[in-house]
Amino acid sequence: MRTPPLASGPRGPHHLRPLLDTVLGALRTGARARGGPLPAGGPDAVTAAVRDAVGDVLPDQGDPDALRTLVHAFAQGAADPAHPLCAAHLHCPPLAVAAAADLAASVLNPSLDSWDQAPAASALETLLTRALARETGHADGLVTTGGTEANQLAVLLAREAHGGTVRLVHGANAHHSLPRAAWLLGLPEPVAVPAPAGVLDPVALDDALTRLPGPRGRVLVAATAGTTDAGLIDPLPDIAARCAAHGARLHVDAAYGGPLLFSDRHRSRLTGLDAAHTVTLDLHKLGWQPVPAGLLTVRDAHDLSALHHRADYLNADDDTEAGLPDLLGRSLRTTRRPDVLKLAVTLRTLGRTGLGALVDRVCAHAREFADLVHDDPRFDLHDRPVISTVLFRPAHAADTAVAVVRRHLLTAGRAVLGRARADGRLWLKATFLNPATRPDDLTALLTLVHHAHAEGQGPR
Repeated sequence: MRTPPLASGPRGPHHLRPLLDTVLGALRTGARARGGPLPAGGPDAVTAAVRDAVGDVLPDQGDPDALRTLVHAFAQGAADPAHPLCAAHLHCPPLAVAAAADLAASVLNPSLDSWDQAPAASALETLLTRALARETGHADGLVTTGGTEANQLAVLLAREAHGGTVRLVHGANAHHSLPRAAWLLGLPEPVAVPAPAGVLDPVALDDALTRLPGPRGRVLVAATAGTTDAGLIDPLPDIAARCAAHGARLHVDAAYGGPLLFSDRHRSRLTGLDAAHTVTLDLHKLGWQPVPAGLLTVRDAHDLSALHHRADYLNADDDTEAGLPDLLGRSLRTTRRPDVLKLAVTLRTLGRTGLGALVDRVCAHAREFADLVHDDPRFDLHDRPVISTVLFRPAHAADTAVAVVRRHLLTAGRAVLGRARADGRLWLKATFLNPATRPDDLTALLTLVHHAHAEGQGPR
């Protein structure tokens, strides 16, 4: 058997070129076969199609056509975030330039657990994390797999800063990864503060901090800048003031809303962010990056010393003293892919103006869609959008009908909408992250929902 060609090395590009043609062709034919935002038929139909395409996952003899076959099946069975009617989640269509950079990262395959595996990647990561940290008013940052890992790291750093124990206080609107982080770290049961209007109530926070037993200051307050359900932003300046008054540490989960910093129009919504000790960012949401692309920024770079770890084969003392960078303290992971490359390429290619324009565009799409809903008596609008998420529902529909409408659209492969509970009712959730969405796409989405409900798919 001949050795299969390698992606890197002097002959790597030569070997890759025909394979890329195969992949691009299969992506094209798979998307054409799908014909919509996601495959029709529901889970059973998709599973059967994938099973038929794969056949024996580990055959005795290899199949030289496997790349084309499986990429075609993968694309045919995908939920395509670039389709204008795929608007359920914080699941963005990646920029072509970011995906191309990600290919280079995969080909070269640096591993960011020691400098000798990733010389340029480690230097680039330092430059990028500090640049993005400055956007939040912070000194340094770490690359993470997303908001969940960043939130877990924030809780861990708070615990270590307070001598091994901390009490987490978060809004009832907080992301589930925050209380889960407290559980994973063996911390006391977190305190959930009411968020009656969908955002953390500063008065209720002040009351909770006043009533907490134990030493003053051993508290981490987690606020949110861009809730998962409705894209709401907690009143950050007021929360920061309450934290300062009680000597509490502040973390802001800005996984969704953080890229508003790139927009001159929307940046002011994040006033107060720089008062946080740590901030979560996630650019595979409102940053148009392939997954993963998360960060945690820290106001005090010394906080990161808690992550220091020694493994002689990766960061021996004499190597570090000789000037080789120590990368183990930059993550809880050991092997790490160079996700920094796609981020750096995107920032450099688009610049602040280009990224800000994309942010402005999707926020404008949300406002336009909310106007359509508001002006149509067949629908109820929950509220005006803060970022790019709109909650709406057919007027006078029961919650069961709303759920059925959503599932019908999914199963038919016609539209992808999320669901959220607010004010005691179930709402359809449209999250606009596609900057190429057109006004007629917004109208088409609303029409699809109306027809799904009117045709008896969602009985009243």
